[in-house]
Amino acid sequence: MSLPPLQARRRNVRPVVDGLESRELLSAAPAVAAQVSMISGQEMSQSIVGQLSLPPTKTFSTVPANGDQNPYGVAFVPSDFHSETKGGVLQPGDFLVSNFNNNVPPTGTQGTGTTIVRITPQGQRSVFFTSKEPGLSTALGVLKDGFVIVGNVPTTDGTFSTIGQGSLQILDSSGKVVKTLTDPNLLDGPWDLTINDLGPIAQVFVSNLSTVQGATGTVTRIDLLVLPSLDKVKVLDMTQIASGYTVQANQAAVVLGPTGLAFDPSTDTLYVASTGDNAIYAIPNAALTFSDGGKGKLIFNDAHLRGPLGLVLAPNGDLITSNGDAVNADMTQPSELVEFTPGGNFVGQFSIDPTEGSAFGIALGRSGDHLILAAVDDSTNNLDLFQVNG
Repeated sequence: MSLPPLQARRRNVRPVVDGLESRELLSAAPAVAAQVSMISGQEMSQSIVGQLSLPPTKTFSTVPANGDQNPYGVAFVPSDFHSETKGGVLQPGDFLVSNFNNNVPPTGTQGTGTTIVRITPQGQRSVFFTSKEPGLSTALGVLKDGFVIVGNVPTTDGTFSTIGQGSLQILDSSGKVVKTLTDPNLLDGPWDLTINDLGPIAQVFVSNLSTVQGATGTVTRIDLLVLPSLDKVKVLDMTQIASGYTVQANQAAVVLGPTGLAFDPSTDTLYVASTGDNAIYAIPNAALTFSDGGKGKLIFNDAHLRGPLGLVLAPNGDLITSNGDAVNADMTQPSELVEFTPGGNFVGQFSIDPTEGSAFGIALGRSGDHLILAAVDDSTNNLDLFQVNG
């Protein structure tokens, strides 16, 4: 079954655009994006993964009171987060973790988890959000103007054959749903996301799975107008900017498809970790294009990749991906974080767990003078924090 033409799909979403003024705001994005610095505000000269060692600096359980398991997404609440908006509970420095499984023994049913767990820098844990939409995925991010975005890919029995239509939910800083986004073409299984946060304008890049026979994985850009004083977020536009990524069933992981995304505002490049293709691709002009560029340019697919999942852009300019071991597995090199340059040169690797399939979502944030790398461990149901120089 073929998807409808791109322009037809975009027209289906156009009614949500609230007048020409939103397009004028979006047209200012390039100038603002050019001023956006990376996480540290300065480059680092040394490898990130080269500084990692076990045990982690800190480790916290991600299992809430309802027993949800299999942490997938992790997001860091940034230092410029507007914690005062509507009296929300989130504070700068907090971590959020989304759970993909419920608590059915022995390891839960995949695609049925409903909780986002909040973990403070002091280690206090609480449930930030309980979703009516099950199967919270790696698609988890924070807008600095006081909102959280989470995706879901539901199943009824934990198998590929029962994957249903997913969604994106936008939450306020107290965990209340303010908007739910669905679209059978442009949000067909939101699996991961990254955000180009420009304040009043935010661009959310979403990687999507599809179980439609013959369809491939895609990336959709959602342009948002953020109105914190009204506790609202408005969709200006949705555009499919990439497609062609392998999507296939997998017994251990349910499904393989495009997962981790990382955006570099200095070059307007979106990087895509395509698990099923065992490769990393680069999409040019990602913030501005209104056309589908296919897979983009292949930049990295050497033997160090074993089913790349999470993806982040580090302050030193390198990319770091988490290996899920569903492709090209090697028992002697399990659950690794792999660092490489945007030019495709391998930098280093580090195993976070001796068990295969433990690494999934990863995030970077700052605490004082230190950079913190956060990695969920699916085998132990923990969030591991690694402190590195930067």
